Amino acid sequence: MATLATPRGSARWLVPMLAAAVLLTYIDRGAVGIAAPLMKEELALSATGFGIAVSAFFWVYVPVMLLVGWLCDRICVYRLFAAGVLLWALSTMATAWIGGLAMLVVLRVLLGLGESIAFPGSSKIIAAEVPSDRRGMANALIAAAIAFGPAVGTLIGGILLELYGWRSIFLVFGLATLVWLLPWHIISRPYRGARLAAATPPFPMRRLFTKPALWWSGAAHFCSNYAFYFALAWLPLYLVKSRGLSILDMTTLTTAVFVVQGISALAFGHLSDRLVRQGRDEGRVRKALMAGAQTVVALCILGAALAESTMVLGAWLVLAGAATGIISTNIFAVAQIFAGPRASGSWVGAQNAIGNTSGIIGPIITGVTIDATGSYFAGFALAAGVAGAGALIWLFAMPRVEPLALD
Repeated sequence: MATLATPRGSARWLVPMLAAAVLLTYIDRGAVGIAAPLMKEELALSATGFGIAVSAFFWVYVPVMLLVGWLCDRICVYRLFAAGVLLWALSTMATAWIGGLAMLVVLRVLLGLGESIAFPGSSKIIAAEVPSDRRGMANALIAAAIAFGPAVGTLIGGILLELYGWRSIFLVFGLATLVWLLPWHIISRPYRGARLAAATPPFPMRRLFTKPALWWSGAAHFCSNYAFYFALAWLPLYLVKSRGLSILDMTTLTTAVFVVQGISALAFGHLSDRLVRQGRDEGRVRKALMAGAQTVVALCILGAALAESTMVLGAWLVLAGAATGIISTNIFAVAQIFAGPRASGSWVGAQNAIGNTSGIIGPIITGVTIDATGSYFAGFALAAGVAGAGALIWLFAMPRVEPLALD
């Protein structure tokens, strides 16, 4: 099996750095949602126009993920990661100077191109460097970053929005991402000189598409992402414009939801590793957690749409955050089980491409629905339905989660 011929003792620094990069990924991609209450008015964007801007991130992010995943199994993933971070940092900073929808769309496309490295690259490194009984916690750190990114972004972004306006958000976030490149350059130096062992060539990506497990994993990923991106893009705007919360109250509630998501990811990552060390089948553990969590998310989104008070709404959203933490901990761990170190980059690239098509169509559908009905309810109901479909996939359609024969 081809593995990274690197000094494994230093691998303990890689996962925290990958988690930091993913945290910055979600800070930067979520900045447009935080800025929306002021940016939407200044740029005269309709709900449909804003939905198009959010969707634009995924126009390149989704298809190029296939190429990036393929490259992760064939060239130096550490250099590739740095190049992607540089591109998305500069795209984020440049958004501070836009004057209309067209430039916003262009920079969101470039942001998506840069961030396409995050999950294929991190999964490739984790599959190669982290043993199975620690894989839950490694992926939990990534999953916690997915949650803490929006939490930190909403908290800091909300303060910047209140004090300095929406343009300051993109400038500060982009600069912070650039800073990440310095420690990555130092920590990844021994790995950049490593070579792939030549025992086994990378698995052809076209043959991955003959595996039903890949398509079901992608479909389940689509369903979980649809709900998550709905909250990431529309929740700040909904809380301020529809529920009447102040920017400070919106910031507090949204941050709380994402913090709970991050804590949940870490807790269930630890729990899943403990169960595996006790002899439980790793695939069954992760599949059961995914099915249960996806069901809870669907119920919580529907409950939030029907909540009459802010307190009840907040309770539903916090519970949804806890369940989403479980999902984000296990979705890539399952992919790493199926693909193993040999094909994890390509598999996650393909699975993420399928799953993130929700980011293309979801924001536009939500925006058109809001403009047509004057209400957010239909958007909430659709997100709940898609999340429920994901639970059904995990319960009845997903194959047994185990390493596939890649020969």
